[in-house]
Amino acid sequence: MELQGAMARFCALLSGGKDSNYALYRALMEGMEPSCILVVFPRRDDSWMFHTVNVSIAPLQAKAMGLGDKVVTVKVSGRKEEEVKELEAALARAKEERGFDTIVVGAIASRYQYQRIKGIADRLGVEVYAPLWGANQEEYLRSLVREGFVFIITRISTAGLPSNYLGKPVTKEVVEEIIERARRYSLNPSLEGGEGETAVIDAPHYKQKVCIKALKESITEFEHNLVIEEAWLAPKETKLDKCITVRKTR
Repeated sequence: MELQGAMARFCALLSGGKDSNYALYRALMEGMEPSCILVVFPRRDDSWMFHTVNVSIAPLQAKAMGLGDKVVTVKVSGRKEEEVKELEAALARAKEERGFDTIVVGAIASRYQYQRIKGIADRLGVEVYAPLWGANQEEYLRSLVREGFVFIITRISTAGLPSNYLGKPVTKEVVEEIIERARRYSLNPSLEGGEGETAVIDAPHYKQKVCIKALKESITEFEHNLVIEEAWLAPKETKLDKCITVRKTR
């Protein structure tokens, strides 16, 4: 991780999930200035590099932060390595048009992702801010809830997590259940290894909540998705049971 000074201008990669949201939050808390928020839409579901589940919620999250005018979207092929070149081209354009000296990413332990972002940063002459890199994943999961992040699980791809976790706000109790299951089934507790995906509903830097209507669908015995059918912003004081509606599995 290369940490810039308080006046650094950053472009954050935002996928809609907890890790990219938290990294952006930390950058703001460090006093860094947002220049752009890059949301990447892969054309394939099996992208090696990018989050693919419910990415369309990310621009709404940026709007909830009061940073909707910073959003830049880009579509990439989703093909291994080619999508990295497409990301570099998008970041190069954003640097020229908006100006930044730091790329913010939510990588925790994925060397594949971090090394490629670092390579792009080196070629563009900017730094990388990865505040989660190398973090204790169990403690990170606990700290998310402790610091006020409200997030739900939107995809499960492992035998270790039950489908009833889909759409359920991750509380302190759920965090401990996930950690216990991760130990028992040798899973990645932060879910970065592909065991699951998440979506952030509220966070300390959000000025509004992100509300959703969604549908559960089962693909195989151990693969389950939460398809977000509708999403909108609501006042911070909106209760979660009024903000998250999940239809039964079809």
